[in-house]
Amino acid sequence: MYKANDNRYEKMKYSRCGNSGLMLPKVSLGLWHNFGDTAQYSNMKELCFTAFDNGITHFDLANNYGPPPGSAESNFGKILKEELFQYRDEIIVSTKAGYEMWDGPYGNMGSRKYLLASLDGSLKRMGVDYVDIFYHHRPDPDTPLEETMGALDSAVKSGKALYAGISNYDGERLEQAAAILKELKCPFVINQNRYSIFDRTIENNGLKATAARLKKGLIAFSPLAQGMLTDRYLNGIPKDSRIMTDGRFLKEAAITKERLEQIAKLNEIAKNRGQTLAEMALAWVLKDGIVTSVLIGASKPSQILDNIKAIENTVFTKEELNLIDSISLL
Repeated sequence: MYKANDNRYEKMKYSRCGNSGLMLPKVSLGLWHNFGDTAQYSNMKELCFTAFDNGITHFDLANNYGPPPGSAESNFGKILKEELFQYRDEIIVSTKAGYEMWDGPYGNMGSRKYLLASLDGSLKRMGVDYVDIFYHHRPDPDTPLEETMGALDSAVKSGKALYAGISNYDGERLEQAAAILKELKCPFVINQNRYSIFDRTIENNGLKATAARLKKGLIAFSPLAQGMLTDRYLNGIPKDSRIMTDGRFLKEAAITKERLEQIAKLNEIAKNRGQTLAEMALAWVLKDGIVTSVLIGASKPSQILDNIKAIENTVFTKEELNLIDSISLL
């Protein structure tokens, strides 16, 4: 039986989700990769234990994480039941619905029928009565926003979720969603979006600025650009890299000569800061206090320990920021 480290809260820092009462660790663990049925269960347990032992209280899932879809929730639920159940009140479990989960017209997008059925399936797979955060995973242009947000509100008011969140929205749709949820008196606390030194979409589509203005939380996924902002690709593409072992999301074509040159130059800035490239990339996302937490993925426990070090220095000089921009914004 797992026993958590007594000192687990000493080093981790926690930030409030906007102006809500919910606090998240600066670093959260995403179960997008490495928790499907193709991964080793013993390794999944070690990843969760290492995270929790070091103050990472937030575990981020979605209905379709795997492969196959649903398996990440099932595997995490097994770990929760067998090892972590006594710490449930210290843990934030989040899940989402919005991408294709089952066949037919009711297994995708943003209808009330899909979202609420999906949440019931997620609770069953994880063996829990509620999740802490339930997200709509992506905007659905064909379903009225009132219907989708109404489903999130129902999820919360039924006791199946404590807070509502939205993912992959832009600033304009965030503003509309927030207005609907405010009228419904639904505790909407967080946005989840892709954000990294290499991907500034939320700076350009108004999401980051709107989240800050509305005092909503923001959690960033892919802060390491699928591993490109690490030392993994400084000397080319290693055989055990995600590109070689799981080419679904990061393609070999993404690692161009120009990209490798950018990575090498950014690595030099990191060295001068006394950080690894991964540490600097995570620190950069957290630099201005608008992003509540960064979501990391890990295939081995040592990566979690390395990534946590990022929170030790999230302050950048103006010169460093300008240099990072000049290298990455090509």
